[in-house]
Amino acid sequence: MSCKSFRYIAAVSTLLIFFVLGGNAFAQNRSSLEKEKAKIEKEIKKLNKDLSNVRADKKLTTKQLNALNKKIKEREKLIKNINAQLGIINQEISVTQDSIRMLKSQIDSMKAEYAKIIRALYRERIYLTRMGIVFDSKDFNQRYLHRKYFREYSNYRKHQAELIDARQSQLSNVSRNLEKRKNEQAGFLAQEQANKKQLNTEKKQKEQSIKTYDKKAQDLQAQLKQKEKQARQLQQQIQKIINEEIRKAQEAKKKQQTANAGKTGTATTNTSSNTLALTPQEQALSKDFQSNKGRLPWPVEKASVVREYGVYRHPSGGQIMNNGLEIVTSIGGSVRSVFQGEVAKVFTGPNQQKVVFVRHGDYFTVYTDLENVVVKEGTKVATKQKLGTVHTNDDNKAEFNFQIWKASECQNPRNWLLR
Repeated sequence: MSCKSFRYIAAVSTLLIFFVLGGNAFAQNRSSLEKEKAKIEKEIKKLNKDLSNVRADKKLTTKQLNALNKKIKEREKLIKNINAQLGIINQEISVTQDSIRMLKSQIDSMKAEYAKIIRALYRERIYLTRMGIVFDSKDFNQRYLHRKYFREYSNYRKHQAELIDARQSQLSNVSRNLEKRKNEQAGFLAQEQANKKQLNTEKKQKEQSIKTYDKKAQDLQAQLKQKEKQARQLQQQIQKIINEEIRKAQEAKKKQQTANAGKTGTATTNTSSNTLALTPQEQALSKDFQSNKGRLPWPVEKASVVREYGVYRHPSGGQIMNNGLEIVTSIGGSVRSVFQGEVAKVFTGPNQQKVVFVRHGDYFTVYTDLENVVVKEGTKVATKQKLGTVHTNDDNKAEFNFQIWKASECQNPRNWLLR
């Protein structure tokens, strides 16, 4: 075998070894990227589901915006992942094309050398026959060397043919691998284009969501201001009604004292302007109410307090006093009196919902935001007797405010209700 053939075999063997080892490294990198890609696609699928749930409730625009932001980030990661895999495929294609060029060059050289051997053998066909070797040799040693040379040359020719077939087979395998990589490349390019298109759509959705969010934020701000205004107006109404009840009770007490003074000749006594003048029955009721502090039943069977008693800062700025407990209950839930007493007042609040006052001696309990009322002013009520049903607001919540007053001083209902 010639030195030239050995050089070709060594060169292509080196290239094939590099191709195999490089292919293993490419495969490991691609396997890692494929796992990452599957994870990202799973996260995007989950975000799509979350967005579908969020869109069902048009009031959750903030969640929708957050989900879109996260989805866009995941989509960008997916495109980056696909580009990385495309980079690996492009490297594989480049290496494969180099292998194909090397194999073709080697096959062409081997074919040329093989043709040269065939031509040489054809020219020397007479002298290379066994009988020709015998008659052309001067002695036994020369005949032996000639025969050995003939045998090795024939074996070399066969080996060259086998090498050409092997290289042709390798070329076919490498060519098929190249075609496979090109198909994968086309697939990833299509994925990249589709994801870029989807990314543009999601960015437009985000822009629209921001516009919608800003509009809803403005509307919400206006609604909050309106509700806060109504809350202040309601408190003014409540305070006015309590003051009126105190005034009426004091006037009734004063008339009674004047009548008694005329009969007995005793002087009338002045009553404090912020306390109620009570009859003996009302004094007993007040004492009974006081003795049940911490044991009063809740005004609804199912209660969830969403705002406690006290001063809080409202979203539009400034502070406001919550004179009771803001309670959410089941939709259509009944509101009941927490203690026996008399309905002192039923009126319509600033939000067009009903408000009920129940007097318990010198104590009042107040129940706001009622859809309808089943009692009238002057009605005697028992503990847990139904007063009406809670109004369901625009947020689809049955929410109302419950207050307790001792004359003109508001109390923390938490201290009075059963723990």
